[in-house]
Amino acid sequence: PIYTCERDNQRMMLQRLISSFRTNSYSRLFSTQGNKSPKTGILMLNLGGPETQEDVHDFLLRLFLDKDLIPLPAQSKLAPWIAKRRTPRIKEQYLKIGGGSPIRMWTERQGQGMVDILNQVSPETGPHKFYIGFRYAHPLTEDAIEEMYRDGVERAIAFTQYPQYSCSTTGSSLNAIYRHLGKTDRLKSSSITWSTIDRWPVHKGLIKAFATNIQEALNKFPEELQRDVIILFSAHSLPMKVVNRGDPYPQEVSATVQGVMEELGYTHPYRLVWQSKVGPLPWLSPQTDEVIKSLSKKGHKNLLLVPIAFTSDHIETLHELDLEYAEELGKECGVENIHRAASLNDHPVFIEALADIVCTHLKSNTVSSRQLSLRCPLCVNPVCDKMRNELFS
Repeated sequence: PIYTCERDNQRMMLQRLISSFRTNSYSRLFSTQGNKSPKTGILMLNLGGPETQEDVHDFLLRLFLDKDLIPLPAQSKLAPWIAKRRTPRIKEQYLKIGGGSPIRMWTERQGQGMVDILNQVSPETGPHKFYIGFRYAHPLTEDAIEEMYRDGVERAIAFTQYPQYSCSTTGSSLNAIYRHLGKTDRLKSSSITWSTIDRWPVHKGLIKAFATNIQEALNKFPEELQRDVIILFSAHSLPMKVVNRGDPYPQEVSATVQGVMEELGYTHPYRLVWQSKVGPLPWLSPQTDEVIKSLSKKGHKNLLLVPIAFTSDHIETLHELDLEYAEELGKECGVENIHRAASLNDHPVFIEALADIVCTHLKSNTVSSRQLSLRCPLCVNPVCDKMRNELFS
């Protein structure tokens, strides 16, 4: 059985959760410090996602206009054409998961939990306030930066919500911050001191949260079959032309996988697989769907999917992993039991990890990780160099 009813119930619960969340003011979730202005602002960086059907086109347009993510010839003309063409199909996908992405809801919850802890454990750097800076959906990174300046923040931490660094994700967000500060003449005369948490692939709290969710998912399999389960860690793929420039993403995702398996005691066979490939060019492989097909043909009928590079549910987990792979492909291939480990979302261990990462960063007095200073060896983007040397050096 493919546990279709279980997934239907989960989707219905998520739809009700999102609907309830949208009817309330987002501002109620922000930390309130009486009349005090926030001293430390934590800018939570992520890709974002369209909250409603009406947001889908603009989300895709911003995505395809981003040269750091998808460099295209005649980008200003080609990107609108691609966005318009893809919008109907992407709208259908979002309709199947409730009408829009829940990533803002989860980020709000994560941020609130994080600053509540920070205000207790690090009062000397408080009050703390989180801000959401999405790259392609509202609230946009640039708008969040303006809010931080209006609030009078003294110290700003650009905190990537991608645990593993890639120039296509975290790098793009950091470049966006650099460009915006440059346009507003704040690079050299800013009233805010900037730093960044640019990666955290093996943080102990992250590893523990993943391992906890995996163990809970393993318990969903029939007891007599649990030892037969193969764990497939699925991460968003990356074009090989990006990897071949020296992007550290594959190594850092692998480090997370190894950390999780060590926490679990290497109790099950596992593989790292890659999803969400777009277009005909070579990407990181093997692809998640191809591995499911191949393992099924070889007689492996108990599979657990783990979204290892995603911390919050969004279309790649709720539609691609749950619907396309676990439900439709699993049934097509004759997989007997296939589950997905829950995303980290508002798991208490994960929120504690976020707070610990920020607290450690605040006490370290460092501007960035040691690794950020090294660009991809074959990088050709001049903004990447300027961002490092003029903002985070």
